Amino acid sequence: MSVPSLKTLSVAPEQAGARLDKWLAEAVPGVSRSRIQALIGEGAVTVSGKVTDNPAQKVKAGQWVKLKLPAAVEASPAAQEMDLDVVYEDDDLIVINKPPGLVVHPAPGNFDKTLVNALLAHCGKSLAGIGGVRRPGIVHRIDKNTSGLLVAAKTDKAHAGLAAQFAAHTIERAYDAVVWGIPQPHADQIVGAIGRSRHNRQKMAVVRRGGKDAETGYQTLMTFGTLAAQVRCRLKTGRTHQIRVHMASIGHPLVGDTAYGSNRRRSMKGVPPDLADLLKSFPRQALHAKTLGFIHPVTEKALRFDSALPEDMMELIEALSALENLDEDFEEMDAF
Repeated sequence: MSVPSLKTLSVAPEQAGARLDKWLAEAVPGVSRSRIQALIGEGAVTVSGKVTDNPAQKVKAGQWVKLKLPAAVEASPAAQEMDLDVVYEDDDLIVINKPPGLVVHPAPGNFDKTLVNALLAHCGKSLAGIGGVRRPGIVHRIDKNTSGLLVAAKTDKAHAGLAAQFAAHTIERAYDAVVWGIPQPHADQIVGAIGRSRHNRQKMAVVRRGGKDAETGYQTLMTFGTLAAQVRCRLKTGRTHQIRVHMASIGHPLVGDTAYGSNRRRSMKGVPPDLADLLKSFPRQALHAKTLGFIHPVTEKALRFDSALPEDMMELIEALSALENLDEDFEEMDAF
């Protein structure tokens, strides 16, 4: 466990008139402004020897400000050693290429063996503490059965900076998917608010009222007869199950998506038996977080990462490629 530290800082003449919380956030690397505000509220800041509880207080030239940073407490999830595909890591953040089947955060039914447990073990004491707790800062998630790129913060400042970029929708995110049928047009924007389904509260749906605005752009990369297509989706927003819900809403659910595509039964007429079996038994939604781009929240350097499709999706696309030049129409059926 880390020990508490005391920062003693002096206000320079050119800094006079700044808000206390903003000035401290700039003066103490790795601590976000929201965390500074919380510490002020806890009585951890003194100005000229007096405790203050006012984050908006204006600092004056020559004042001495002391900030007591409490030790970061250990996170409640247990650290668990797991193999991780680390794409990038520095003192502030880490980018992981997540395999399918790995849950991101502990939750009912998945209390351990999650990405958070693995990151606690991998990062160890390099986690400076998010909100005073030594844990990775998860600013976005991808579904258990979706593979691909995910960034997590290691410091409070990085967490706040990344969260702000996600909230402003300035993060670049591109996903590759295999969907049933051929989208028409081949490229378009899907706009539709997403909220809880009225028919099944465990599922999301495009709703007329009560949902959150959502927009997904898609482009068809490859077609496989008329049976399926490989598409690239770009997220303008980041709602729960957004790509899965939006593609299903236009009649093209993802192959393997039992939640949003299980009622899309298709004829296997003309499809080789091995391919038909593969399509019927594909164990997850065919979705991969391929590209992730953002501004580093501390260095302000532009970062962009790209991840190759995982083996299972590559095998699926390779098998489907045999249908690329077929002219037969594949009709939807009530039974798969």
